[in-house]
Amino acid sequence: MTNYILAIDQGTTSSRAIVFDAKGKRIGQAQQEFNQIFPHDGWVEHDPEEIWQSSLNVCRTVLKDTGLTAQDIAAIGITNQRETTVLWDKNTGKPVYNAIVWQDRRTSQYCQTLTDQGWQDKVQAKTGLLIDPYFSATKIKWILDNVEGVKAKAEAGDIVFGTIDSFLLWHLTSGKSHKTDATNAARTMAFNIHSQEWDDELIEVMGIGDVLFPEVMDCSADFGMSSSDLFGGEIPITGMAGDQQAALIGQACFEKGMVKSTYGTGCFMILNTGEEALKSEHKMLTTVGYRLDGKVTYALEGSIFIAGAAIQWLRDGLKLFNDAKETKTLAEQARNQDSVYLVPAFTGLGAPYWDPDARGAMLGLTRDTSVADIVSAGLRSVCYQTKDLVNAMEKDGAVFNSLRVDGGMVVNDLVVQFLADILGVKVERPKVTETTALGAAFLAGLKVGVYSSLEEITSLWWSDKAFECEMPESQQDALYHGWLDAVNRVKTKD
Repeated sequence: MTNYILAIDQGTTSSRAIVFDAKGKRIGQAQQEFNQIFPHDGWVEHDPEEIWQSSLNVCRTVLKDTGLTAQDIAAIGITNQRETTVLWDKNTGKPVYNAIVWQDRRTSQYCQTLTDQGWQDKVQAKTGLLIDPYFSATKIKWILDNVEGVKAKAEAGDIVFGTIDSFLLWHLTSGKSHKTDATNAARTMAFNIHSQEWDDELIEVMGIGDVLFPEVMDCSADFGMSSSDLFGGEIPITGMAGDQQAALIGQACFEKGMVKSTYGTGCFMILNTGEEALKSEHKMLTTVGYRLDGKVTYALEGSIFIAGAAIQWLRDGLKLFNDAKETKTLAEQARNQDSVYLVPAFTGLGAPYWDPDARGAMLGLTRDTSVADIVSAGLRSVCYQTKDLVNAMEKDGAVFNSLRVDGGMVVNDLVVQFLADILGVKVERPKVTETTALGAAFLAGLKVGVYSSLEEITSLWWSDKAFECEMPESQQDALYHGWLDAVNRVKTKD
């Protein structure tokens, strides 16, 4: 049997395909960016057809570049931007509206209505989530209520809902598979994470019961076969997880208490809580870490909406540099970085604030402030936001001795060192930083026998570098106090 696995990593700003061998080594990679659509303040959309085509293109490209065929691939794993919502016509496969992205804030008023009606406690008890525009369910409602003709089609049984994983799976299998996995389902605000079923009460109260929801599977399962015309032969699709849970798996955080933080478009910290669905009293999310062989491993999660996207904004919006690789050199030249703060609340504030109406700000500017200072503030904002999450999780009883990190931003030693300094803990970076795609590959390989167990997968994780705290506690406190002051200036609610 072949031991190559194709991982599709469909992210917020680009689609990637990576081929791994059985040792978790990257054999080849292809990546394609796609358009970001901003119709109004706080609205973020993607073209689902562009997402599908870019995903298909990178798969074909990486197979061509590596000289591999469908017969050489043991399985396909899919990982995806979570919560992003697509409704499509089950007869044609065509989307009825653009994908509403996880960052989108358009349903904030409706979310407030649900909160005012007293639904928060019940939503949290069932789903582990807080009522927020971040999640999929209110996005479904918006499309039904605002796109002409969709509600009638849904009532006729013709409208299908899915997060991006389901949409890709549908097209990979030519409409034969309408499925998702437990981690993606857990991010919809319509799934009971305890019974592991779609929640009829929540679906009814939001008026979204006419759409067809996908079947919820384990993360390592038989999701279907790719159509032979796509890659020159059928390939089993056997792994699926939302990007942050896939990174948890790629980081081999299989033991209770292990924690990882991923720095991509946003930043997401997940703490493995084992069989216990720990309820947060400090606005963290209770979610599904992964589900294997019908057994659920739960997690506590903190979500930051803007991380790498802040650096993208500095590059594309303010045009302070041409390539993100320049940020390390620029930040090293900064002289006033301790007094300049960027609060990147471009689409509101995520955990632990959950303030969808907050907006970004830059504070502490003087005539002496340089481009280097602003770039440094952008990089540091990600670390400060991580400290917000750590503090909240510690209040919920978590103990942090070390943190495993991954994602595009962690190739920058300066960022990871400041992260270790401001957190006061050891930060470990793995040899393979594409842990999101690697997690999807591990899940796919687990189902088809490339990997025999989680223990075997754990043996494949290797540390590239460990960063120890070098900052005095008094300096940590002073810098973080400045951050909290900056955040308080942009918050719209307590």
